[in-house]
Amino acid sequence: MFKEVSSAFLKENSIVDQHIASFNNFVERTMQDIVDAQAIIEPQVEGLSVKLGKIRAEKPMVVEGDGSRRPLYPLEARLRDLNYSAPLFLEMTQVVKGIEKRAEDVYVGELPVMLKSRLCYLQGRNVKELQHMGEDVQDSGGYFVINGTEKTLMILEDLAPNRILVSREKETGLVQAKIFSTRSGFRGRCTVDRTKEGLLGVTMPSYNKPLELVLLLRALGLVDAERIADAFSSQPEVKNDVMLNLEDELEIKSKRDALETIGKRAAPGQPVDYQIKRAEVLIDRYLLPHIGIEEKNRIAKAFFLCRMAERAILVAYKKRPVDDKDHYSNKRLKTPGKLMEEVFRYAFQFLVKDVAYQMERANVRGRRMTMFAIVRPDALSDRIKYSMATGNWVGGYTGVSQPLDRYNFISAAAFLKRVTSPLAKKHPHYKARDLHGTHWGRLDPNETPEGPNCGLVRNLSLYSDITVGAKTEEVEKVLTKLGVSMNL
Repeated sequence: MFKEVSSAFLKENSIVDQHIASFNNFVERTMQDIVDAQAIIEPQVEGLSVKLGKIRAEKPMVVEGDGSRRPLYPLEARLRDLNYSAPLFLEMTQVVKGIEKRAEDVYVGELPVMLKSRLCYLQGRNVKELQHMGEDVQDSGGYFVINGTEKTLMILEDLAPNRILVSREKETGLVQAKIFSTRSGFRGRCTVDRTKEGLLGVTMPSYNKPLELVLLLRALGLVDAERIADAFSSQPEVKNDVMLNLEDELEIKSKRDALETIGKRAAPGQPVDYQIKRAEVLIDRYLLPHIGIEEKNRIAKAFFLCRMAERAILVAYKKRPVDDKDHYSNKRLKTPGKLMEEVFRYAFQFLVKDVAYQMERANVRGRRMTMFAIVRPDALSDRIKYSMATGNWVGGYTGVSQPLDRYNFISAAAFLKRVTSPLAKKHPHYKARDLHGTHWGRLDPNETPEGPNCGLVRNLSLYSDITVGAKTEEVEKVLTKLGVSMNL
């Protein structure tokens, strides 16, 4: 029975579907989203800017010594120690004193191509065609060819972003509700801490000291004590803690007073206007950025902080259990498409800076501005190739890109389903290494190495599948159609 089920499943699903689907999603959607987020390049040249349009990737090509271009197939890339990569073209339009010039389709660099993805020549080929191209007909793809070496990106296990997790410190009695707020490549740790005495404080990136919760709520727009109290549930434990914190902040009576107080702490000795502006930057850009980074999002952030504080209070009074970090619903797996998104965003930022610098340089020297001469493709390509070749990734991760284990067919298949944890192998991390009930059906309980990596390196089960995910805006539209409303 197991044999029939396995055969039927594997006929319709590849063992590396999660790799290929995530890479296709990156090429078709995410890459354009990164370009759209930048939208415009503004060098320090008066009346000159560059508007960015569509980005597209062609099939892998090789440029020979005589300048000729022709298709590059995986076998040739392996034999000649080449990168199996696709040329990227970006639509760029110069805007001179408000007037748009003709759009130029500019070559901006190379993108490594995953075998059997939509950019690969092997995708959709039958057995005879694969044999003619010198490929193994049983090969599943899902890896890259970098400098002639087959490289695969490890699936990284990490705590779920934009999700509240509450923990308790036994020694100090501190209860902490934390969230890794993630937006457009920025990842910031925001927390609401409840002390043993019941006082509530908030920490955020770019400001190392905790801010009183009520002070921050007033800076975000919840000024009246009654409105702050109404933002919490009516449970007596929650009401008691809220009233205690309101009494501590009686001297702050307006939104401006709250912003001034935060500004004085963040930028001591500076003019009042600068302090207020600094406080606004902190709460807009660094406090819960996943909700939004505009002024209109402040009230939503205030209500979200109330939810975080409420959960911390309930855990402190033992009305709610502590969140289990090892539960797999609190984990997310970074598939190759997500990892490529991170390194592409990092490399694209360098390309943008380089284009701005080259335009400023050309302006000083009085040269004619053409995007083909301004753009240096190496600014993008070199950084992506370096990460793929060495395994050193954005965020300080190492060993992300590794040579594919070709000892035998089974070892290659198992290697492509490997999941690694970012935790350091030197430390015990007993709970993180233990088998958890939620691993059932998702991870193979037997396939893990011995030694320091035991429990930190795992393998996906045979029938497991990782979804690509959807945009927040799309989910919000569906919820709105279903009649869900958000009244703030």
